[in-house]
Amino acid sequence: MIFAFSAFLAFLLIGTPIVFVLGIAATLTLLLTTDVPLTIVSQRIYDGLNSFTIMAIPFFVFAGAIMDAGGISRRIVEFATALVGWVVGSLLMVSVVAATGLAAISGSGSADVAAISSIMQPELRRRRYDIDFSAAVIACAGSLAQVIPPSLMMVVVALVSNLSVGAMFLAGVLPGLMTVPGLLVAAWLHARRGGPQYREVEPFTGARLRRTFVRALPALGMPVIIIGGIVGGVFTPTEAAAVAVLYGLVIAMVIHRDLGVRDLPALVLRAAALSAAVMVIIGTASIFGWLVANANVPAHLAAWIKTVSEQPWTYLLLINVLLMAVGMFMESIAAILILVPVLMPIAIDFGIEPVHFGLVVVMNFAIGMVTPPYGITLFVASSIAERSIVQVSRRMFWPWLMMTAILVLVTYVPDIPLFLPRLAGLL
Repeated sequence: MIFAFSAFLAFLLIGTPIVFVLGIAATLTLLLTTDVPLTIVSQRIYDGLNSFTIMAIPFFVFAGAIMDAGGISRRIVEFATALVGWVVGSLLMVSVVAATGLAAISGSGSADVAAISSIMQPELRRRRYDIDFSAAVIACAGSLAQVIPPSLMMVVVALVSNLSVGAMFLAGVLPGLMTVPGLLVAAWLHARRGGPQYREVEPFTGARLRRTFVRALPALGMPVIIIGGIVGGVFTPTEAAAVAVLYGLVIAMVIHRDLGVRDLPALVLRAAALSAAVMVIIGTASIFGWLVANANVPAHLAAWIKTVSEQPWTYLLLINVLLMAVGMFMESIAAILILVPVLMPIAIDFGIEPVHFGLVVVMNFAIGMVTPPYGITLFVASSIAERSIVQVSRRMFWPWLMMTAILVLVTYVPDIPLFLPRLAGLL
């Protein structure tokens, strides 16, 4: 395994795309250090993708694309404006609430950030808001798409750990919603210290709130249908994803009429391209995962960790540090596929509830999405704001700190994420 990890790091350092890093490192290890026939490569790729649950990924991606193109983002922003547009720093508040609402629909952080940034940045510039801080806040709020269900990351964690997708989804609800006030407080503190432009607000009216809520209601019903259907046993996660696609088409094409039949081929291609990228990573990671398991790495790592400490809180501390560091440099799905099969058995051995540990993993990688140098949502937000990663990163500290504080709370108070799964009888 030393050769495998050395090859992995070498190819990663020279800038090889992660999907090729996983495949090449594993194949070279098999070829040069074992007598295992190379046919195992194709077998492991097939076995890694031969799962009914994995079919949920392209459906959720397609549902997110439909919602994005169907005018959903605009209606969510209108509702968020009516809800919090009267608060000091109103545009920042609207950005956080709108990104959170969209996160509960699409399940893709980068798509949420792109949609909200495209709508909000022109107005943020017009009112002379701090563009760098605004981009940082939007990036953090958009990354909550991985914590608030439906989340592609949660589906992958549940898949590799043999956990209930419904339990994972419910575990993310309270931590995700708890993060929102933290981001709102960070935005409010920034606005309070800012100039008069932050005090330009819109008056609150009940009539406007009701009107925008009714317009946004069809979209807001999607997470209720998905989570309620899975938890209630009406359909499986894969079937829920297919229902989400159908529901999104009805909203976008029949109710809002912002999407036509001619728009569908482009959306299908977009969803297929995004899904294929995830699927290829899952396939190649399964080879690397098989090597890790075959070399009994989890048992060796567990033995080493127990020489450091036998306390679960120490293990969780080490895991948070490790995953935050990995999330800074590596694509989240690939990191989950490599690390979770190794780390989850150790967590179970320490007596940590698997769903709780899975959520800790997801929250770490959600923070990794806004942490340079990789930070995919940070990259999207800065690109649309026409600012550099360095400029936006300088304004990232307070939003990042709020997310990290909630992570620490959830790490050491497992009753928070596990409350809803237990209430639903999934644990």
